[in-house]
Amino acid sequence: MKASEIRSKWLEFFAEKGHNIEPSASLVPHNDPSLLWINAGMAPLKPYFDGRVKPENPRIANSQKCIRTNDIENVGKTRRHHTFFEMLGNFSIGDYFKEEVITWAWEFLTDKKWIGFDPEKLSVTVYPEDEEAFKLWNEKIGLPESRIIKLQDNFWEIGEGPCGPCTEIFYDRGEEYGKGTPESEMFPGGENERWLEVWNLVFTQFNLNKDGSYTPLPNKNIDTGAGLERFASILQNVDSNFDTDLFQPIIQRTAELAGVKYNDSPEYDVALKVIADHIRTVVFAVGDGVLPSNEGRGYVIRRLLRRAVRYGKVLGLDKPFMYTLTETVGDIMGVYYPEVVEKRAFIEKVVATEEEQFHKTLSDGLGILAEVSAEAKKQGKSVISGSDAFKLYDTYGFPFDLTEDYASENGLTVDREGFDAAMEEQRDRARAARHETESMKIQGGVLSDYTVKSEFVGYNDTVREAKVLAIVSDDSFADSVSEGQTCQVILDATPFYAESGGQVSDQGVLEGGSVRARVEGLFKAPHGQHVHFVTVELGELKVGDTVTAQVNASMRNDIVKNHTATHLLHKALKEVLGDHVNQAGSLVEPQRLRFDFSHFGSITQEELGDIERRVNEQVWKSIPVVIERKGIDEAKAMGAMALFGEKYGDIVRVVQVGDYSIELCGGCHVGNTSQIGIFKLLGESGIGSGVRRIEAVTGRYAYEHLEEQLDLLKQAAGLLKSNLTDVPKRIEGLNQQVKDLARENESLQGKLGAIEASQLTDKVKQVGNTPLLAVEVQAGSMDGLRGIADELKGKLPDAILVLGSKADDKVNFVVAVPQDLVKKGYHAGKLVKEVASVCGGGGGGRPDMAQAGGKDASKLAQALQHAEELVAKGV
Repeated sequence: MKASEIRSKWLEFFAEKGHNIEPSASLVPHNDPSLLWINAGMAPLKPYFDGRVKPENPRIANSQKCIRTNDIENVGKTRRHHTFFEMLGNFSIGDYFKEEVITWAWEFLTDKKWIGFDPEKLSVTVYPEDEEAFKLWNEKIGLPESRIIKLQDNFWEIGEGPCGPCTEIFYDRGEEYGKGTPESEMFPGGENERWLEVWNLVFTQFNLNKDGSYTPLPNKNIDTGAGLERFASILQNVDSNFDTDLFQPIIQRTAELAGVKYNDSPEYDVALKVIADHIRTVVFAVGDGVLPSNEGRGYVIRRLLRRAVRYGKVLGLDKPFMYTLTETVGDIMGVYYPEVVEKRAFIEKVVATEEEQFHKTLSDGLGILAEVSAEAKKQGKSVISGSDAFKLYDTYGFPFDLTEDYASENGLTVDREGFDAAMEEQRDRARAARHETESMKIQGGVLSDYTVKSEFVGYNDTVREAKVLAIVSDDSFADSVSEGQTCQVILDATPFYAESGGQVSDQGVLEGGSVRARVEGLFKAPHGQHVHFVTVELGELKVGDTVTAQVNASMRNDIVKNHTATHLLHKALKEVLGDHVNQAGSLVEPQRLRFDFSHFGSITQEELGDIERRVNEQVWKSIPVVIERKGIDEAKAMGAMALFGEKYGDIVRVVQVGDYSIELCGGCHVGNTSQIGIFKLLGESGIGSGVRRIEAVTGRYAYEHLEEQLDLLKQAAGLLKSNLTDVPKRIEGLNQQVKDLARENESLQGKLGAIEASQLTDKVKQVGNTPLLAVEVQAGSMDGLRGIADELKGKLPDAILVLGSKADDKVNFVVAVPQDLVKKGYHAGKLVKEVASVCGGGGGGRPDMAQAGGKDASKLAQALQHAEELVAKGV
């Protein structure tokens, strides 16, 4: 039975039992900070189980894609460890309970219409205190007591949320699967291969709270999970999950690319299995919007991709290949998960880009590692320090195990303890920095218990008469503050916006009677009040005072132009670059806006121009900006974009710009896009893998920027003695002059090189029977140095040439070996590598010609002397 048939039978069976079929949720958890990934079929259904949301039908079934990476090192080495898998589930939210679910499980497994397992091959485990489950299996189903095992571990929980006792169903695969397993472990529920767990029925009765306590759920629920891959391995009568139709097409395609065969070599088989597992995970995660990066989910995907690439090298695959497997994954999974087919081009591009970057990382890292190894050997050490290994890992992304492999090939080891210590130091620094940042945001002290309400009226008003409710000075409540003092103030109502969602705080004044105080910023107190940072400029400010709170209207106008522009920019980015683009952060100030977003690779100037034009088109259309409060479900049904990671209540604020942009947002905006005036990009850059940043200006700041650019153009025209329109043509002419001069200079350098070469022929030494010229020459570049070497090869065809030249504080080397001497074992690449190491450098090349660079020019003479020693040894 094919895996797709098993999945279909599962859903059909439970549909007949009155279940709603729930589509698979995204691998990225929604509003669940306790999970990095959706890791079980129940995970996306938590709101139903804990009562936050009431389902239309209390009976639900699904096939849920899941990711778990806690046993990554076992993937490929066991029959059933995976990072990506499908969990088949059926659920009851306060409807049926133990009797129904056990009866249906037995029916589905043993009825020939469905799975058709031999009943004699099935055994179960139960929680020791769950007498009800034991009796149902024994008395209703008819399983003998010998096949009902009581296990203390049969209590299911995974992170905060619903949990309870469970019963697991095991299939006996036969005696041949139990060979080598201790007798004490050979039973259902033991650590063995013979009895394979196929289904876990969880009787969800409790909720695991953050503090570790358990509380009864309002209703008793059922949560079950069965592994599709395990079902397939039994029904297809194969040795492992990797031999099923879920994996074999990927394995066979990879083997074809590598020119190897599956089941020919244990080492190759592990590599093929790891690649097959990891590409499934990567394809599905990228399809759900997760891009490779250096943190969180993105780091998991990067790690899996790089791990698979490394195993590809075991198979001899030294070029990007993982991206080509995306199509195969789609062929297998696309019937039920159409997104992996629909997004194939995007997924391939992400994977290919990451592969190319990693291959470059490997190349760069190997160069640095060669230098580190050479230095260790030079100092008579046999160990690469942990700090050097960590630098390679932290700075160049070079995996520790690759450092170990390289070191072993060169007769060295790596200080693992030192590496781990350096890693822990970095974690300590990160924790300390995080604690410091979080501490700055903790507005505790006297405000932590202050619950008097304060109203924000700033969406519609920038001036408001208000009453001073509280004053905080030196972290204590105060009755008043005097001229020159700073304090924190809470008003009963305020038009001042407190920084959030990327929009900076308003500034302005509080005035009343003889008092004037400057508002320099705001923050939100623990109970939501807007707290004003205030400096009293005149008089005395007292609790109970009535003041006029006035926002700096000019500053607010500039801020709202930039904020609405970020919404237009977000939409334009999606239109030009693709729907995978999502906001990753923003800063909305009066003078500029900054917008961070998810995207791989670079962005062309043409694409940037298109993005800028699209935003301005919305500005020129003078579109009203409509802001309404709606229910969250209604807002999402309208197509409102919600920012990933943001928490939203039942009622949300919807900001809509015509039919172009619609987002959930709590910030301030223009009333009409025409108020933005003009939108101008300042620049675009990468700020991390998979994250780009755009900076832009609007309104008067855009005008000022364009004026500055025009002034620069006028200055350039003045220097070029031309009018503005002729500047490009004049620059082209100057560029051509520079090229002509460069060619003339190169010709002169060649003539000087020839002259110098003719003066060096009498400096050849006989090292044994081998002629050697190892000298310093005058060459301003590597090209010049190679030119001298070419001249000398004509004059000294039988000699080994080792030439060095200083360039600033660095040094260049070129080594040439005649073919006759190459045949005798001399190797230019090896020779230049050893010579350059004296100067703290590295390099390599062909046996007959090679080049290298060094960092320490003061050791050039020492390096050339070392060349003589190496030639004497026959290097």
